[in-house]
Amino acid sequence: MPIRRARDIDDLYGEVADYDLVLVPDAPLASALNRRIDRPHLGTFAIPPRRLAAGRREAAEDRLSFLEVVDRTDLDWKQAAHAIGNVLQCWEYQGTIDAILDYDRYATMATQRVVEVMRGMDTTSRRLTRYSVDDDLSVAAVGPELFTPLERSILPEDYDTYDAFTGETFELPPFQVFDSAADIVDTLLDAIDEGNADDVAVVLDEASQYSTLVESALEAAEVPFYGGPGFVDDPDHRTLVQLLRAAHAGSDIRVEDVRPVLERLGDDVEVDHDRKRVHDLNHPGVEWIVDFCESVGDYTFDDALAEYERRRDVRLDAFREELDRLNVLDDPVTETGVDRLEFYLQTYEVPIDRENEGVLLADAKSAAYVDRPVVFYLGLDEDWTHSSPRRPWVDTDEEFERNVGQFQLMIQNGVRQYYFVQDAIGGHPVTPCFYFDELLDRSYERFSDLDSVRHSRTFQNHGGGFDREATDVDPESVKTISQSSLSTHVNCPRDYFFDRLVDGPDRDYFSEGNLFHDFAEFYVNHPDAVDADVIDEAVEIMVEETAPLLRDVDHDLRRTRYRIGLETIVAFFEAHPPDHDHGEDLADGNRAERDDENYFADHYERPIESPLTERWFENEDLGMKGLIDLVHGPDHLVDHKSGSKKRATSVVKNAATDPPSDRPNFQAPLYLSHYRSVRPDRRLRFTFFHFLERLDDAVVGDVTLEDTQTSVEYHPVPFDEYVPSKDAYEVLLDGYSDCRATFEDLGFEAYRRITGRLSFPGTTEKEELRASEFAAEFTAAVDRETSDSVDAEKGCDQAIRALNGVRRRNFFADDLDRFEGFVTEQLADLNRCRAGEERFPVEGPAGEPNYRYVDNRDLILDDD
Repeated sequence: MPIRRARDIDDLYGEVADYDLVLVPDAPLASALNRRIDRPHLGTFAIPPRRLAAGRREAAEDRLSFLEVVDRTDLDWKQAAHAIGNVLQCWEYQGTIDAILDYDRYATMATQRVVEVMRGMDTTSRRLTRYSVDDDLSVAAVGPELFTPLERSILPEDYDTYDAFTGETFELPPFQVFDSAADIVDTLLDAIDEGNADDVAVVLDEASQYSTLVESALEAAEVPFYGGPGFVDDPDHRTLVQLLRAAHAGSDIRVEDVRPVLERLGDDVEVDHDRKRVHDLNHPGVEWIVDFCESVGDYTFDDALAEYERRRDVRLDAFREELDRLNVLDDPVTETGVDRLEFYLQTYEVPIDRENEGVLLADAKSAAYVDRPVVFYLGLDEDWTHSSPRRPWVDTDEEFERNVGQFQLMIQNGVRQYYFVQDAIGGHPVTPCFYFDELLDRSYERFSDLDSVRHSRTFQNHGGGFDREATDVDPESVKTISQSSLSTHVNCPRDYFFDRLVDGPDRDYFSEGNLFHDFAEFYVNHPDAVDADVIDEAVEIMVEETAPLLRDVDHDLRRTRYRIGLETIVAFFEAHPPDHDHGEDLADGNRAERDDENYFADHYERPIESPLTERWFENEDLGMKGLIDLVHGPDHLVDHKSGSKKRATSVVKNAATDPPSDRPNFQAPLYLSHYRSVRPDRRLRFTFFHFLERLDDAVVGDVTLEDTQTSVEYHPVPFDEYVPSKDAYEVLLDGYSDCRATFEDLGFEAYRRITGRLSFPGTTEKEELRASEFAAEFTAAVDRETSDSVDAEKGCDQAIRALNGVRRRNFFADDLDRFEGFVTEQLADLNRCRAGEERFPVEGPAGEPNYRYVDNRDLILDDD
């Protein structure tokens, strides 16, 4: 069916102007007709049936009925609200309050009690049921098919009908398709100012994201509007309810859960405390909230409200009056009481006084008429579709036709209509409102399938936002980068950028990791001071320090975890004591300058003087910086890890640069690159010590230290030079049986001569190695120089696999040469973005980011 053209208001007024009474479907149409009265008129002219029967501005009878029912019965609030909704709805469709009792399924004891209470109330529905229009009046009804059965009941026997539509069709303007809701609101704001606000209406789904975005944007731009935030949206009302909810949330409530309350109270609590439990946090910013939560059991709602008013220095008289209407003002603030209050505020709209000037914000499901010359429609998606009541007293076909009719009227409001929509959200197409399927004679799945205009993103300066001040300062270049920042930049440069701008909260694993590191450093400095009693005490210290981040039920489990971790650290150093004899000569760099000192050293009042621990380096020649946990020996670095263990092949693979891995981690090559500059031409080793790796096995006493370590080595020669070396030959003699037999028969000199003139392939794939020219020439040469007693072909295949395994588990001089060049390139890219030559891109050198490792996902747009 085509979209029927709505009758012009001026034309409609011309046809009904001579009637004594004009009944219309909704209040905005009545107001529009009444504003056009151009002759003296006695009494009411245009009015909806409900307002006519009420004789006043119509009150929300569902809320008034609820207040009366909960006052006069002991029904549960949700049960009462459900029954009231059914009674009013059935009354609307069947015409009498008792009609619902004819439906056995709904004629419950609760419903009967609600009917009994409401029968004596002076509700609009009761007045409408009893109302009759004076027969002496000339009456016109505009669009009576849009009336409900109860509204139609007041129509006199003799009245004239005027269709809300003409016989013509309405040509739908093109949909304006935008990339995001923010783009829609920006464009909307660009078209509205204080001067034209009274000429503009915005129709939207009040439950959608557009509602809050538009309200915030208009408020920030100081453009007046009405029809927006309600009673519960008042910042102090909302904050008080959140505070009452927090008071009954238990001891596990976190700072991030009460941050809106803290911000409203003006309490400054750093974001790094967000994940900490409020009740265990020793911070002045949460003291008042903690005191309130601990005292709330002794409060009535009036007491709690008074405490909040004193803290905020405000008066919330409207909120107190509403609590009084609910008869809960003197009730204790119990969790059930808070649940009921929150339910009430979310279910019923508490009336408030509004300034009726400025931009009109209209709900797409409530209004059919909006008397403004310019109307913007935002969204127009499936959420604009009414959910028809699934009740036996509702004629669903009639209800659907009424909703379709109201929708056709609503989308034609104004002299000019603008339909602002999104074609996709989160990669999924946006489904247009279901009524379009009924009205448009074509198939479609999304707005772009219809007549539409796509708008690219634009940046508008609306005069607001942050103040800007020109500066004559050259950008400061980053000269060195840490392994974590490098990994982030490689995965997603935009994520690196936001890491510099946005603070993140402390996590339990950060705090635990720092304490474990402090203990390891303390032990290296004072091994004789650590015994069983010290470990017991250290466990309790760690539980106490991490308590704000943990639930109470987790404490015993964490004690076990901490004890095993500390005991494993002690066992590691007992089995592998650091080389203190050469410490002063080996430990290049300075001890880390930290805001917090070593916790255990401070606790036991012992100094940290070893040159082996926590060595900070900043190597501007290489563009690298970092913190070495332990210089274990002349050529051995150790890093303590509380996370899960990785194999040596994974360490090397994740450090790849051409192309980078989708899990980039450059700690090993970065530290080895720096340390080879300190210890040139030396074979170096880097060990990750995962002291919690065998936690489950440690519980039953079945763990070996080897299971906690992953080591990679650096060979100070290119891999092609390593292959002909004695070290490589020794690896083959320690290999599989055919490999060992073949190369024992061949001998080192022959092996060196053969491999010295060949170049090992760049690939690490087994089948590509087997099919390579190197494999063919290597096998043929070895076969010629070995006896028939060995299987040279099989031995050479095993040898190539063994050599490839060495390459996949270790770093060589050419690997670190390439890595150092890669770091130089990344720093150049980073500094180019810092200088403003280009934006920090979303994609890194490997292409699309691995979003599992992106910390600021909500700030990054996929299509940007």
